[in-house]
Amino acid sequence: MHNAILAVDFGSTYTKVTAISNEKAEILGTSKAFTTFETDIRDGLNAAVQELEKQTGKLNFSHKLAASSAGGGLKMVAVGLVPALTAKAAQTAACSAGAKVVKTFSYELTKADCAKIRQINPDLVLLSGGTDGGNKDVILHNAKMLAEIDAPFSVIIAGNKAAAEDAQTTLQAGDKHAVICGNVMPAFNTLDAEPAKSAINTLFLEKIIEAKGLTQAAREFSAPIIPTPLAVFECTQLLSQSLGDLLAVDVGGATTDVYSMCAGTPTLPGVALKGLPEPFAKRTVEGDLGLRHSQETLVEKLISDGATGNNLLPVGLEEYRKTCKENYAYVPEKNHPHAAIDALLCGIAVDMAVTRHAGFLESSYTPFGEAFSQTGKDLTGVRYVIGIGGSVIYSENPPEILKNATQKQRGKILKPASPKLLLDKKYIFAAMGLLARMDKKRALSILESEL
Repeated sequence: MHNAILAVDFGSTYTKVTAISNEKAEILGTSKAFTTFETDIRDGLNAAVQELEKQTGKLNFSHKLAASSAGGGLKMVAVGLVPALTAKAAQTAACSAGAKVVKTFSYELTKADCAKIRQINPDLVLLSGGTDGGNKDVILHNAKMLAEIDAPFSVIIAGNKAAAEDAQTTLQAGDKHAVICGNVMPAFNTLDAEPAKSAINTLFLEKIIEAKGLTQAAREFSAPIIPTPLAVFECTQLLSQSLGDLLAVDVGGATTDVYSMCAGTPTLPGVALKGLPEPFAKRTVEGDLGLRHSQETLVEKLISDGATGNNLLPVGLEEYRKTCKENYAYVPEKNHPHAAIDALLCGIAVDMAVTRHAGFLESSYTPFGEAFSQTGKDLTGVRYVIGIGGSVIYSENPPEILKNATQKQRGKILKPASPKLLLDKKYIFAAMGLLARMDKKRALSILESEL
């Protein structure tokens, strides 16, 4: 009987398990089973472990660790003042905590905005606005509007500290659970995501675990359950300590997530930075670029490219779309025509998501000639691009898909120029993020050997 550490990723479709040796820096085995979210989530876990032990023999687990994106993950709405400043700061903080930011709102919330939030029905709302000592009116107005929405979300107040207590009182009067943390933008153009990240993690443990039906399962683990994207985020941070600047792309059924670990400062001389400073460790979530639940954007792009002659429309596209709508867990066999369509859409998702994640250049003319400014991160010097999503991992040609994360030619979009391509071939990034919380050295050693 092997002594092992069990790392579990409760996904919306599959529960994935990884057994890690207690004696060596190695993976003993991996397996998965359908997530039994609507009955008892532990049933799917037990099925995955049984399948795992068919490979490894009986296992004795010294530690059990878990992450979860079950039930759609940690669904959030970010509310700020100015789109390019406090709203962006709130979104950055939420993404770094492993949340799925469904929508970001700016300025004063309207009744139409509130109707959209009610329709989204988020787990959490991150309410920001105003630097410390700055504008108070907008955050107080938005607290009043949020208090009137008939939905059971919690609110994290991460705006002007001079208005925070009044905003909390207003929200609590509307029967909302509201907590105060440090301002995500305490001073102009200064981002401080850590207090909001900590508050999101606390609420995830206190409220969201119960809401997602994970309460009973949580008691069986050695450490608190964390959001799966947070585990992946922390894994990419750890790996960057060894590999240097890197970009990781996770194409999922509902979203495409991009993680960059680099300073992202201009690589061209004479380029001025514009907008809110970018964090070294950054995650973005594209909720309209999923391969199953949010497929329409990708299909529209595929059809558009076909109409302009850039791509021939694949045979069987309509049948493929119908099959995916009927079964979100559908995985076409490798030689099936649908596999080629999957790969095309996956490549489009990588291209669009990395384009949105990357910074861009703008030019303007001054009395001294043409000048350039950079908004966002310059990723041209990134050394590695890593594919970590099942849609990439299980495709017939992962390098062809991952090449979509790179620049076709030098241009205004600052995507990686000539990186090496790596693959999370055993789907262990979330597991290694969990392991890193107790043993960074072993997690890093496994990653270096498995990628």
